[in-house]
Amino acid sequence: MKIAFIGLGNMGAPMASNLVNAGHDVTVFDLVESAMQALENEGANRAATAEGAAKGAEVVISMLPAGVHVKGLYLGRDGAPGLLDALEAKPLIIDASTISPEDARTVAAAAKKKGLTWLDAPVSGGVGGAKAGTLTFIVGGEAAGFEQAKPVLEAMGKNIFHAGDSGAGQVAKICNNMLLGILMSGTAEALALGVKNGMDPAVLSEIMKQSSGGNWALNVYNPWPGVMEGSAASRDYQGGFLTDLMAKDLGLAWELALGSKSTVPMGSQARNLFALHSAQGNGAIDFSSIQKLYRAGE
Repeated sequence: MKIAFIGLGNMGAPMASNLVNAGHDVTVFDLVESAMQALENEGANRAATAEGAAKGAEVVISMLPAGVHVKGLYLGRDGAPGLLDALEAKPLIIDASTISPEDARTVAAAAKKKGLTWLDAPVSGGVGGAKAGTLTFIVGGEAAGFEQAKPVLEAMGKNIFHAGDSGAGQVAKICNNMLLGILMSGTAEALALGVKNGMDPAVLSEIMKQSSGGNWALNVYNPWPGVMEGSAASRDYQGGFLTDLMAKDLGLAWELALGSKSTVPMGSQARNLFALHSAQGNGAIDFSSIQKLYRAGE
């Protein structure tokens, strides 16, 4: 298929690469020249603008940092028209960003008025999952659009879920990432407690993995440096899912809770911890670096 891919960050670049490797005709656009060059070296085409990338595409995929960027791309900003106004054909549009459900519904409604199908399809699985093509896609939107999107998403992911109507993908992703933030913070806290009381972090990690405290962070993304080869923690927390993005997602969970009058005391605490960690200069490194918060003074 002819696919436009907009947004080549830590997640978007390997996702686009997997589409190229699956044999799709991919045209990319990103504000970072080196990101486009890397994909061009892998066999993708590149365009000077998002509109240029989407021209003639059967599917448009975007992977952007936040709702303001998604709305700016599709609806326009500062008086300039958005991508929805520039599309000449009727491509399927898949946004894999994590944004608020309300922002997703706003863009989906604007697309529908123009006869376009727009799906919110945030992902879970981290950079490792993006590179391996094993991401989980959590899709909100019309059932017909979901069925149309599945063959494309399967080139990038292993688990493809239809969460419900527009915005449902974002609700599910926000709940998932709130739980992830709680689990990562709690795992880092437990490891720090054990190490300060004489435990080897690798031994303690293995014990907890095989016990009732086992979780995703311990199994595939251990936050203690040197315990798990290839993890962000063992790369000085470089790359991966940035602290600022986790703080943003926990903020989205807080907003969702306020709107629905839901009680989220642990989610609120995780939000405060990651906000503090970011304020201490760690916003641009992997979120598992929350471990450093518990090691202060060492």
